[in-house]
Amino acid sequence: MTDFKFPREEKLKHKSEIDLLFAKGKWQTCGNLRIISIDLEKKPQEGFVIPNQKFGVSVSKRYFKKAVDRNRIKRLLREAYRLNKEIFTDVFGGKSISMIFWISNEKPSSFQSLEENFVTLCKSKK
Repeated sequence: MTDFKFPREEKLKHKSEIDLLFAKGKWQTCGNLRIISIDLEKKPQEGFVIPNQKFGVSVSKRYFKKAVDRNRIKRLLREAYRLNKEIFTDVFGGKSISMIFWISNEKPSSFQSLEENFVTLCKSKK
């Protein structure tokens, strides 16, 4: 049975983890999505040990001035992650830190298109 939860332990919140991610992470883009991630199993960092993967989302205030729009896109991104967590974990690692960004100034046309972009992003990792 697949675990479709997104518990608090998986949410990327600590400033030190986000700073490490931007300092050492690798960027990848596919469609309207961009991800930065670092796998701590393959590249252990001094002083950073996490028990499971951590995931965060971000939407630019530059493109979406209204918080309603930003929050809607973030909810859709978290839902795409939650439903496709197995694919994401297989590709990016079980002990990884990742943050995904919406980089277009257009709202997603539908959840299905956003989810397809997310799965394509996961499958296109080099």
